[in-house]
Amino acid sequence: MTKSIEDESFSNEDWYAEELTDRTYTRCAFSHIDLTEASSRGSLFTECTFGNVRFNASRHADSAFLRCTFKRCNFFEAEFVDCKMTGSMFHQSTLRPLRVTGGDWSFVGLPGADLRGIAVQGVRMREVDLTGANCADAVFTDVDLSGAQLHSAKFTRSDLRGSDLTALDPATVELTGAVISSTQAIVIVQALGLEIR
Repeated sequence: MTKSIEDESFSNEDWYAEELTDRTYTRCAFSHIDLTEASSRGSLFTECTFGNVRFNASRHADSAFLRCTFKRCNFFEAEFVDCKMTGSMFHQSTLRPLRVTGGDWSFVGLPGADLRGIAVQGVRMREVDLTGANCADAVFTDVDLSGAQLHSAKFTRSDLRGSDLTALDPATVELTGAVISSTQAIVIVQALGLEIR
């Protein structure tokens, strides 16, 4: 049975290794919560705010964080598998190392985020905001980045193979040493206004 909680606040609580299964939180506020090594499966968080929450080494599968706000949270070695983060915003949060596999992160706000070395594979990230984000040495493979905001983003030495790069402007994004496929190279060359004959 799903446990449903609405409009409640939680602060200064120890949820270490807590198992959050089939829970629904709506418009709830979480402040200074320790979710280190916690796990969620089949849970839904809608329009919730997380402030100074530790998600270190936590594992999340088939869960959704819709239109949530994360401020000064720590995601050190956190993992998300087939999760939905649609419309959520991240501010001043530690997001590395982070692993994301599958799921939908469309319309997520990550402006200026330090994403060095994170691994994102097979994720839908349509219209994600990565303005000014540092994605050096990261893995973004088979990721749908269509419509993404990538101005001033750094993908130095990143693996971008299989991802949709149609929104990428090579004149405003740092790509030195990035790994792409020959098909993606054609997309980037065309974005530069060059003709291939």
